[in-house]
Amino acid sequence: MPGVPRDTRRRIGLLGGSFNPAHEGHLHVSLEALKRLGLDEVWWLVSPQNPLKSGDGMEPLTTRLAGAKLIGRHPRLRVEAPELLLGTRYTLDTVQALKRLYPWARFVWLMGADILPQLVHWEGWRDLFGAIPIAAFARPGWSYAALQSAAPRAFGRYRIELGQVRRLADCRPPAWCFIPSRLDSHSATAIRAIRPKRSKAKGKTITDTTRKLPPGSKAADTELALVRRSLEDDKAEDIVVIDLKTKSAFADYMVIASGRSTRQVVAIADHLAERLKHAGYGYIPVEGKQGGDWVLVDGGNVVVHVFRPETRAFYGLEKMWALENEAAAKPKAAKPRRKRAS
Repeated sequence: MPGVPRDTRRRIGLLGGSFNPAHEGHLHVSLEALKRLGLDEVWWLVSPQNPLKSGDGMEPLTTRLAGAKLIGRHPRLRVEAPELLLGTRYTLDTVQALKRLYPWARFVWLMGADILPQLVHWEGWRDLFGAIPIAAFARPGWSYAALQSAAPRAFGRYRIELGQVRRLADCRPPAWCFIPSRLDSHSATAIRAIRPKRSKAKGKTITDTTRKLPPGSKAADTELALVRRSLEDDKAEDIVVIDLKTKSAFADYMVIASGRSTRQVVAIADHLAERLKHAGYGYIPVEGKQGGDWVLVDGGNVVVHVFRPETRAFYGLEKMWALENEAAAKPKAAKPRRKRAS
């Protein structure tokens, strides 16, 4: 890493991936890691090619690297593609090479919780747990189910409690933790699904017509009305609408609702995605159907979280955003007027 002395003793988070493209979710995890784990900096390791992913739809490394540097503009973030110089392909090899180059640094591997179920497919995943402490951050639709997957269960006794996560970088591996931070629904898969597609002919671009939305806030309000009708038609319970227009850039509204069972949760999400698609909103990403405890439907202007009641209570998204339940926003009774002195 340019400018990093070999004898550095800094606490460094490593966030690896294709970054195809980089987005605010990567930045969110990095800033949470700096704060929650007490790190000095975070390195984004842009992979030339993820061995578990097809090259189809993969932007050139130079494009992905430039995009990551644009998103990751922060004094405590470094964005590089060190695997080109290290000659490594797998995460374990990259981690071991960085540890040899910087023997005094205290590294932590960072990931979204949606990666936990995939770890068993990584080359030398057990050795990775033994090579570096790992921090997994909550991701919409995956956090609860991800903790029940094979890799975290295999290393369950090495999990660090939430109150001790600031010492994770000092722990001798294996050591890992799960951090239920405020959720960010950005997804590289969803971004690729709605951005303009390129044709195979050089210089020719196919116009993106997947989402024909009316301009401005009317689009969000129209979509919100459709979402509410769909949830009510499917008997969703405890529907809460959170206005994000002045609080976040990723959506205008967040809607939270409950289903009584995993089957109902998945059905509510499927029906909503289908109705949005038929209304002209194009491809609608849906995440979390595998577990059925928490499913996210990304409608663009409106992001919808559908929970089972127990999971909803556990994560408490309403409390994370420090917002009141929509039902509490009832008109206040008018105060009696004072009589004027005659």
